[in-house]
Amino acid sequence: MWYFAWILGVLLACSLGIINALWLEASNALDEEPVDER
Repeated sequence: MWYFAWILGVLLACSLGIINALWLEASNALDEEPVDER
C-alpha cells in the first residue's frame, strides 16, 4: 500500500509545481505595463 502514498505524493508535488509556474506567469503578466499598439 506504500505505492498509493508515493503516487499521491508525486502527483501533489507535480500539481504544486504546475500551479506555482502558472502563478508566476500570471503575476509577471500583471506587473508589465500595457503596450499601446498604435
